[in-house]
Amino acid sequence: MSDTIYPRSPYEAMDSWVHLPRLVDKIRLHEAGQLPADYQPNYLHKGFDLAWFKASGVEPGTLVSVVKNSITDGQISDWVKANVSTPDEAKTALRDKLLSYGTEGRLLELLIQRKAESGLKDRDDIRCMFDYIDADEGRN
Repeated sequence: MSDTIYPRSPYEAMDSWVHLPRLVDKIRLHEAGQLPADYQPNYLHKGFDLAWFKASGVEPGTLVSVVKNSITDGQISDWVKANVSTPDEAKTALRDKLLSYGTEGRLLELLIQRKAESGLKDRDDIRCMFDYIDADEGRN
């Protein structure tokens, strides 16, 4: 059994924000020195993390500070409700955008490559990067 602690599924949501619980876990793991090395290149400033920050209007350092100074997800959720005034349509647009990662073009090629590298080549149920992440981290 691996000692790696994975962040939550990108499908999980907090206050209708997909990926936010995963991002919170990544911050906690990073602060504890336990965020896996292969997660470091995308931490906060690329990929799904960056997409969340752009959609929410929150600066990465601000969310890191909120997470560091919170004990529970409920406290973080309360902060998001009080400080992030993004309309529901924007949250839905972000969800749809993130769920489309890996479904076409260059990102589809990347998904196919990652599936092959991870021994998941024959998994037809992995249709986007969220699916891949869950499979790669052992959730399905």
